[in-house]
Amino acid sequence: MKPSVIVPLWALFSLAQQAAPSKSCTCELNPAEKAFPHDKLQTAEGNATDCNTHVTPQKALELESLLLGLEKRLTQLHSDVSVLEEEDDGELYGVLSLFIIENEMVEIRQLMEKLNSTTVEHQVLTDDTVQQLEELKTEMIKLEKFDTMEVVKGRQVNKQLKSALETCRIGVNATVTPTQPPYGTCQHGPLRNITGPGVNTQGEFSGNYAYGAWGRDPKPETRKENWYWMVPLTSSQYANYIRFYSSLSALIIGVSTPGNIQIASSNPTTNTIQGPNNVLYGSALYYNCYNRDAVCRFNLTSKSVTSVQLPRGTRYNSKSNFCHLEDCYAFTDLDLATDESGVWVVYTTTEALGNLVLTKVEETEPPTLGKTWRTSVYKRSVTNTFMACGILYATRYIDANVEEVFYSFDTTTGMENFKVSIFINKVSPNIFSLNYNPVDQMLYVYSNAKMVSYKALFGYSDRYFS
Repeated sequence: MKPSVIVPLWALFSLAQQAAPSKSCTCELNPAEKAFPHDKLQTAEGNATDCNTHVTPQKALELESLLLGLEKRLTQLHSDVSVLEEEDDGELYGVLSLFIIENEMVEIRQLMEKLNSTTVEHQVLTDDTVQQLEELKTEMIKLEKFDTMEVVKGRQVNKQLKSALETCRIGVNATVTPTQPPYGTCQHGPLRNITGPGVNTQGEFSGNYAYGAWGRDPKPETRKENWYWMVPLTSSQYANYIRFYSSLSALIIGVSTPGNIQIASSNPTTNTIQGPNNVLYGSALYYNCYNRDAVCRFNLTSKSVTSVQLPRGTRYNSKSNFCHLEDCYAFTDLDLATDESGVWVVYTTTEALGNLVLTKVEETEPPTLGKTWRTSVYKRSVTNTFMACGILYATRYIDANVEEVFYSFDTTTGMENFKVSIFINKVSPNIFSLNYNPVDQMLYVYSNAKMVSYKALFGYSDRYFS
């Protein structure tokens, strides 16, 4: 017996080329693998098509129609029998009723025979379909096993490896790419619209105080969550007390409880409130200290005043107010603001060349200054500012009826936007005080002796805010 010899594929070509010279070169290759069984694949495809042809919604609908018809006939039969039992006179009426009932029973029997026949057909069809599906499954398993090159299996392994590699990569790089561009410190996105006004009242003073501020504490004490406050300023833009109301309705009708809490004994003194841009946060009033480039904090619990000095060169005492073409608002050099993260102060310095400067005010005792950001928007071109979600927004005067939020600065990214284009419908020409409350997402405005509120709307889509 001669030993078998294994010849590689390239050797077959070499042997063919060394054969006797002829006009053509022939290479015969007999592979050990079986040919792909296309006939079985076609059979499997045909079985799948047969299943789709035989098992149709019309078949199920036919059976359902027969069942509904039977149900209606049985209901009618029951009704006719009941009438006969109640009205049978033993004569002609009873005979006719029995005849009608007999015909109905014949129709019901025919319907049940047809239903049984259809049910048997469907059972046969179901059995045949199940058998075809089992055969189809067996053939597909054979076809998969026939894949001697293991291409399909290799693709499956590659897919699993890619998935595992991606999982590993995500695990190493802990930071996941956000689905939306970052906006400030909140998840609900940037400011999209301002609606209102909602509240529009002069309260108990009936227009006696043109300047002031009002709102709610974003971080109130327990059982004071519904309290409102206001600081009415004299015509010289000073105040030495803060006034409280137990609810919004109490503020509107002018029932003040617990009333005034005095900060200083008279106006003006060292601790007097100067200017309208005051805010309440964490049971403490933050305001511009009288005649100083500093932020004062009046603690409502201890009745004490502490302060923090702003950077050298800060403009104060009406040297760099909020303005528009027709007027400037006195003593608005410093603008206090609140948002989800606490208290901020907006101002300008000689070093900033009159542009807006933003600094975080930390809740220490006494208060301290946190991080500072500088912007490229000129302060005297702005009528007011407010904070929301770590984003500074600035407004400008359009006319006596409309104010525009035209600018934003994101403290998270440092990005500026001069095309915010959100409009506020005013009830009076001038907005002296404007502040955002993150608890109810309302803007609280003091405008020519009127206390007005607006709703701030946030989101990543413009769909709901047009």
